Amino acid sequence: MTTETPAAATIDDSVFRGCLPAIMTPIGDDGRPDFDAMVLHATNLVAAGMTGVVYCGSMGDWPLMTDEQRREGVARLVAAGLKVVVGTGAQSPIIAAEHAAHAAEVGAAGLMVIPRLLSRGISEAAQADHFGRVLSAAPQLPAVIYNSPYYGYQTKAGLYGQLRQSYPNLVGFKEFGGAESLSYAAEHITSSDDGGLLLVGVDTQVYFGFLRCGAQGAITGIGNCLPSEVLHLVDLCRRAAAGDCEARRYAKELDEALAVLSRYDEGPDLTLYYRLIAAETIDPIYRRPALESDRLSPSQERYALDQLSLFQAWWENWPGR
Repeated sequence: MTTETPAAATIDDSVFRGCLPAIMTPIGDDGRPDFDAMVLHATNLVAAGMTGVVYCGSMGDWPLMTDEQRREGVARLVAAGLKVVVGTGAQSPIIAAEHAAHAAEVGAAGLMVIPRLLSRGISEAAQADHFGRVLSAAPQLPAVIYNSPYYGYQTKAGLYGQLRQSYPNLVGFKEFGGAESLSYAAEHITSSDDGGLLLVGVDTQVYFGFLRCGAQGAITGIGNCLPSEVLHLVDLCRRAAAGDCEARRYAKELDEALAVLSRYDEGPDLTLYYRLIAAETIDPIYRRPALESDRLSPSQERYALDQLSLFQAWWENWPGR
């Protein structure tokens, strides 16, 4: 029995038209995920104004968790009444499709489709099959492709266009690269007649993405730790894109003030940095890493906390808040 793909008009992409934090998984004293703490944090983020949450994307430490743990986390978040976009990163296309099917089964709001990474990653034919397999596993869920130059493979306009024609639930493109990658996505992918949504996927490019590339949503890491500030930045960027000159000036100032904290989103230690900062701003439980040996150096910690204090002092006195 085959499952019919819904018509494009029935796919609701609204969950992607706001700001979504890619949430981290708190680790309890027993070394296992503390889903109660995670649900509480996610609920507070949505109460602050986030559209929903992304889990398990890169901020979820997904390679360090079992598939069963990841699915339990998804189910717990959905049961709490939250809009959840499920990351499909996995060691094989088969498991990625199973995560997508589970997301649909429990009532998730959408998918963030990660490319095939660990085998044949540079083969466009293999990537086309992989994306199609995942999108077909949950045809009723709106999905965005997670593009990142750090993966060693980048989805280009040709393949994306083919997938959009074949899978109406593919509603957009999340770009994790820098200004050049965002510019390519805006010029060649999402500005086409049927290009879908462009989402800014890295915290350093929020201003550039909304003002220069026409982004319609954002997925954030630092938003886990400073949700009000990041939501304000996105709001200022939207107002600036609509022609508000004062909002444009304030958006630029806030983007610059957040620059060091946002830049952690670009590196391999992003989760460790945001666990450290979240432990200071949200809940001390985030101080514990998913893998005990994953640690920042003392100098990295000191610098990050100094930068957090510097930003917080600036924020308290900034006239644009």
